[in-house]
Amino acid sequence: MVSKNTIKLIKSLAIKKYRLKEGLFLVEGDKNVLEVLNSQYQTEQLFATKRFIDEDKRSCKNALALQEAEPDEIRKMSLLQNPQNCLAVCKLPEAPIFPEELTNNLSLYLDDIQDPGNLGTIIRICDWFRIEYLFCSPATVDFYNPKVIQASMGSFCRVKMVKTTFPEVKLLANSSQTPIFGAFLEGENIYKKELPQKAILVVGNEGNGVNKSLEKQIPAKIKIPGFSEKSSGAESLNVSVATAILCSEFKRQTFH
Repeated sequence: MVSKNTIKLIKSLAIKKYRLKEGLFLVEGDKNVLEVLNSQYQTEQLFATKRFIDEDKRSCKNALALQEAEPDEIRKMSLLQNPQNCLAVCKLPEAPIFPEELTNNLSLYLDDIQDPGNLGTIIRICDWFRIEYLFCSPATVDFYNPKVIQASMGSFCRVKMVKTTFPEVKLLANSSQTPIFGAFLEGENIYKKELPQKAILVVGNEGNGVNKSLEKQIPAKIKIPGFSEKSSGAESLNVSVATAILCSEFKRQTFH
């Protein structure tokens, strides 16, 4: 039986303050949990139904502690409206080492992304397109917010995620001879722009775009052109959708 104190602890991990205090984060959903069990992350405790344990015995052995739980107990612990068969309490990792150099690849810098669903989706996009680094401003939503983890669908296990400032990323870009591109509504049509294999792409906040203080520091401005013939068409794209399109074009042009 899962204790009330354990349930209280797990529920508290929805809040960043308690994640930092306990040094823990929560992973839910069968696919996400299997991903984290077979990753470099340390799973402190796994709560799972008998069915899940029987079907994935090898993966379950990677948890430091395993407790069988009834579906009703999983529901009481879960932050999801429709929980599945397990949840994992994992140790927050040490802050990743800031790279000394960038290799011949595309990296992203997210400037104050606020929506956890958007960040989780962008992490998944980075995994899909094999983005080398996902740099994020200090004000970007926490990587280990449960909604970010959920939206990433396990991709957080494979993407190098670093919180840092733009000046630090710019210094790295200069030392690595890596051009910086920024997504702007008034930028150059990406489909008419010759794009390099090695680059850093800056994507801005959902409502405000790239911070005005960074705009002058990004000489190469690009955009996704709109194709609507109606004046009342959409003003912009969702940031995660736009990021996917931009990454796709970078990769399409440089694919070997």
